[in-house]
Amino acid sequence: MQYERLLKVLVIGDLGVGKTSIIKRYVHQVFSQHYRATIGVDFALKVLNWDPQTVVRLQLWDIAGQERYGNMTRVYYREAVGALVVFDMTRLSTFQAVLKWKGDLDSKVTLSNGRPVPAVLLANKCDQRSHGLCPKLPKLDSFYKEHGFVGCFETSAKARRSF
Repeated sequence: MQYERLLKVLVIGDLGVGKTSIIKRYVHQVFSQHYRATIGVDFALKVLNWDPQTVVRLQLWDIAGQERYGNMTRVYYREAVGALVVFDMTRLSTFQAVLKWKGDLDSKVTLSNGRPVPAVLLANKCDQRSHGLCPKLPKLDSFYKEHGFVGCFETSAKARRSF
């Protein structure tokens, strides 16, 4: 008998940080240079054969970057068991918004046991390190721990880094 599990994971962060690109790279192994802003929310499904008896259906919810300012995030966040909070390593304003996204998440949804939804911080576009604000960033190892994230990774959907 095979056991199936559906897990809802949110992908949140400011407009243009690469949330959709990260999802497309992870789920479909593709990357596009063409930018198209997500309107509201989009979905993707990744099926993982966790072990011989377990199939995990990972439902990725791609939340539009401007949604934090609206009232819909509470509806979108409902029943999430994890979150990826994404910022663009080349744009300081997107890093400064990370704690606002984390605060929005923590204020609107918890796990069934009342604990915060585990959130991982993703520093995206690390392939553009020389063009960005990397020297101005705080040490991410200490930042993510101090602010309640369960982990932190540098990623690049374009260069296939950390997938």
